Amino acid sequence: SRCSTAEKMASWTVVPVPDEVLLGKIRAGLAKIKVPSFGDRVRKVECVYSFDTPESPDGLFVSMSNFQGLSSAHLDMEFARHASPLYLNIKWKRIPKPTKPEAEKEEVTKLAIGVDGGFDTGEEKFDYEKTNFLAVMPDKILVPLPQQELPELITMVVDGIMKASDLSEEEAQVLSWEDKRQVTKYADSIVQLSNGKKINPDPSTWKCEDSGVTEGLWLNLSDGYIGSGRAQVGADGQMGGGTGAALKHYKEEKAKGNNYPLAVKLGTITPKGADVYSYSPEEDDMVENPKLAEHLKHWGINMMVMEKTEKTMAELQIDMNMKFDFDKICESGKALQTRSGPGYVGLKNMGNTCYLNSVVQVLCTLPEIKHRYVDKAADAFQSTPATDSADDFTCQMSKLAVGLLTEKYSKPEEGAEGACVTPQMFKFLVGKGHAEFSTGNQQDAQEYLTHLFSKMERAERTQKDGDLPVTKLFEFTCEERLLCMQSNKVKYTEGPKEKLLSVTIPLDAAVNAAEVQSYEERAGKRQKSDGAKDEETPIKPQIPFEAVVESYGQEQSIPDYMSPATNQKGVALKRTRFKTFPKYLFIHLKKYVMGEDWLPKKLDVLVKAPESLDLEGMRSTGPQPGEEMLPQDVPAAAAAGPVADESMVAQLMAMGFGENGCRRACLATNNSGTEDAMEWVFLHMQDANFNDPVEALAAAPGGGSGSDSAGVSAESVEMLIGMGFKKAHAEKALRECGGDIERAADWLFSRIDSLDAMDVDEAPAGQGGGASVDAVAPNYKAQYKLKGFISHVGRSTACGHYVCHIKKDDKWTIFNDRKVAVSEDPPFDLGYIYLYESIGPA
Repeated sequence: SRCSTAEKMASWTVVPVPDEVLLGKIRAGLAKIKVPSFGDRVRKVECVYSFDTPESPDGLFVSMSNFQGLSSAHLDMEFARHASPLYLNIKWKRIPKPTKPEAEKEEVTKLAIGVDGGFDTGEEKFDYEKTNFLAVMPDKILVPLPQQELPELITMVVDGIMKASDLSEEEAQVLSWEDKRQVTKYADSIVQLSNGKKINPDPSTWKCEDSGVTEGLWLNLSDGYIGSGRAQVGADGQMGGGTGAALKHYKEEKAKGNNYPLAVKLGTITPKGADVYSYSPEEDDMVENPKLAEHLKHWGINMMVMEKTEKTMAELQIDMNMKFDFDKICESGKALQTRSGPGYVGLKNMGNTCYLNSVVQVLCTLPEIKHRYVDKAADAFQSTPATDSADDFTCQMSKLAVGLLTEKYSKPEEGAEGACVTPQMFKFLVGKGHAEFSTGNQQDAQEYLTHLFSKMERAERTQKDGDLPVTKLFEFTCEERLLCMQSNKVKYTEGPKEKLLSVTIPLDAAVNAAEVQSYEERAGKRQKSDGAKDEETPIKPQIPFEAVVESYGQEQSIPDYMSPATNQKGVALKRTRFKTFPKYLFIHLKKYVMGEDWLPKKLDVLVKAPESLDLEGMRSTGPQPGEEMLPQDVPAAAAAGPVADESMVAQLMAMGFGENGCRRACLATNNSGTEDAMEWVFLHMQDANFNDPVEALAAAPGGGSGSDSAGVSAESVEMLIGMGFKKAHAEKALRECGGDIERAADWLFSRIDSLDAMDVDEAPAGQGGGASVDAVAPNYKAQYKLKGFISHVGRSTACGHYVCHIKKDDKWTIFNDRKVAVSEDPPFDLGYIYLYESIGPA
């Protein structure tokens, strides 16, 4: 009989040779299977509902009808939906490869991941013994493959699945990232002076013409000037040589009307190339120069015989990446005790995904996340077909939360530093369609957190389960008090709901300003004397955390305020306070600012966050007895609409951006400051309408009022209602956006906090929305406890590394990608984003 020859394997029965009864069942299922075609997405690496893979005990099951990957735990659910009985069971058994001696390991020579010469992501440490089975449901029978007795269609489907790629072309590019440089536009047009100057090929003769520095030298390819590069942070965290003479020379020549943008780093020249930098504002980055050999020959340098004597800029960045564990943030040099179990599962870095890992770990420490995305995970999976699950936020967030917060994946594999899962599907889904988060580049954790909140909010609006949406727990409202100094009258304005408090760091509040100034003077003298490396421990400005928070509510002067009481311009004083406090408060320190040279830089400061924070002094008191309110009606000139600050527009245009884009940036940031407008420019400069006239945008469909008479599609209205919006709001959004449903959805979400105040007819009761959509988060007390924080190592958000520290079970724990351990010395003064929890409802 079949069972007498069968081999039991977990809950499955392996049948080496199928009998006629089993073959009959297999033939009956042929009508529901097909060979995957070019347009079919085959998921054969990971389950769409869990982190099970072919390496899991039961392997991975790929449906022969829709090609979705499933764990054995989710097969019954999928079979109940479609009654499709045939699946390909893929099983991999790891066989460790012999460890290569250090001398044979490939050197990292390229700032890249997943390509030759880049960082090794670990996939090549094992060989695999791979076996395939035909899985038959609901009998849970496995037939070893290949099998001659099986119908030919089975073989064709299996071959098609195995040959198909699990990743789309775009996703594969994300996982194999490389820092590629653009070709400079000046390669053909560069001016090279015939000034009789020739460069000796002997490196010992090179020195900066300004300071005498002999390292980190750059040769200007136009006039042969040799100048020192800018000071750089080394892998040991120290500032190394460099006076910036090369850049200073470029600017001086530019002021004379000479454009000499290209410089090559002496010491990096080899027959294969060299580091070339373009100081031109349009490029202002490392570039490729295809005519470098010709340009060097002009100065007497034969590129083909040169040898490298200094590290390239890519190698310096590699040093930083290879040694990020040294930093205080990562608590290197300490024998940290590994933590494991539910809540202590790490996340694999897929190449520049530490920003995602840190943000997700902090969010998943909250009990409300566990309730919505773990306790209700089964409902989310049951309601989402396998074919839709990879594109469903609730499903993928539930999958990720279950992986991090339950027992299933909490035990480390043999020989591994700790348990971890790989959030590949989650990354692709959240980043889909976003210009930055869809790439494999490093990103800003604060920007990702904001983007993730928008994705989460959209998904939660469709869930009418009566629960308070998680995003509501981060919402707070601020109130602005404006005092007109002409009339001594005041106005109180409630601002939009916010989910993150971004605060400027007041450098003038440093408590050790004298010590910092003295250190900088000593460092400057050492650089000018011999350009030697600064071995003294840097003294960084120490800014009280309270001063940073208070700077948010600091009174600001508005010099040209048009008073509605006097109809004249004059001085007004504005200050901002909290009207409501959230349960969870994210505080983001603006460490990345625009320098005097209009280049982004990171503030190298220490801001020690307290574990207890009292913000009661930041609470708005509202109108007070004796205060006289400013009139509500504003003059016609002001009613015409907001106007961009001309001085801000001029500053942005001076950086080379178009006038229309600069005006849009000022309006989008409510003229709050050049720095905020600059951040908006960097985020939106690739938008198709960035340089469109502001007036044209306002007049276009979806750009302003009007078009109310346009008809709207009932189907589109129903789709927006299904997303949790009221009918009246959906109709208005469609009218404003010319019937484009995607733009209408964006329009609604961008105005989500002001929809109820709009002048629209209310939808009949029961249409759209739900308890969870219209719920208002309760107000909380202004006393907070520190729950976690995210830190960044590196000079900019475009490079470096993120880690996070979270307080769990009264112990601080460091989450460094897949490494999870007890934190011995949490770096409270080096955080970038802090998460505080209120002590309770108000």
